[in-house]
Amino acid sequence: MTPRAVESASTPLRQILHVSDVHFGKPHLKEVSEGVLALIAQHPPDLVVISGDLTQRAKPGQFKEARAFVDRIDVPSLSVPGNHDVPMYRVWERVGAPFWAYRRYFAKDMEPTFQDSQMAVIGINTAFNWTIRDGRVTRSGQRSLERRLAAVPADLTKIVVAHHQLIPAPRFDSQKVLKNASEVVKVLNRGGAEMVLSGHLHQSWIGSTEAYYPSGSRPVLLVHSGTTTSSRGRGCERRRNTCNWIRLRDSEIEISNLAWDASDQRFFEQSRHLYPRRDQETYTLKAS
Repeated sequence: MTPRAVESASTPLRQILHVSDVHFGKPHLKEVSEGVLALIAQHPPDLVVISGDLTQRAKPGQFKEARAFVDRIDVPSLSVPGNHDVPMYRVWERVGAPFWAYRRYFAKDMEPTFQDSQMAVIGINTAFNWTIRDGRVTRSGQRSLERRLAAVPADLTKIVVAHHQLIPAPRFDSQKVLKNASEVVKVLNRGGAEMVLSGHLHQSWIGSTEAYYPSGSRPVLLVHSGTTTSSRGRGCERRRNTCNWIRLRDSEIEISNLAWDASDQRFFEQSRHLYPRRDQETYTLKAS
């Protein structure tokens, strides 16, 4: 496929580059992370989101590398931890202080918020120390998310960032979704969230809450990124690297799935998807 530009003809309200599972450490692909930085420099978004797994084994040196990468991003960014950001083999650290290296060497805040005149992006931590790969949002975490969503002005677009998925990936294995996923979806609906950005499974796909947790509510769009800068692509994205370019418009959300072209050393748009905004009351189908 011929590479296509990520820009669109009309000016969006906001643009977000969504990357995930960068995995600094042995699986990290430096040439691809340099490609991410080049993409940002060429087409600066309003925000870069990294939805977890900054490292491969939660080592201080890996967090330092991730921090150095983020510090080279010349636009605002927001990151949350993933399950790989909890040590696997350093058992006592895993039990007693699972996020000390993240907080010391990458960022103190594991649930950051970005807010401007158009959108509020709320990060939540779904990783914890008692599992190798599964995620959860505790009851107190759900209450905190509900309060944070409620505090956002009603005229702003509300977006949540989490590492673990709320719905299963197509054509994938039997890995569990986020624990308490249905309860989290209720919180998202009550809070007026329009979109959730996540990763974890190293495969891109888009879904909605109503497809898996039907309630008659307006659907929350669920956008997943593959591994953007590691050699650990899975499922239909084995040996591939992907990310998402998201444009918020007045009446729709436009999402471009970008893939890395190793021969051309750049990201190209391999698909584009349009979804109506959450606050659109009615839609008219025009005859062809």
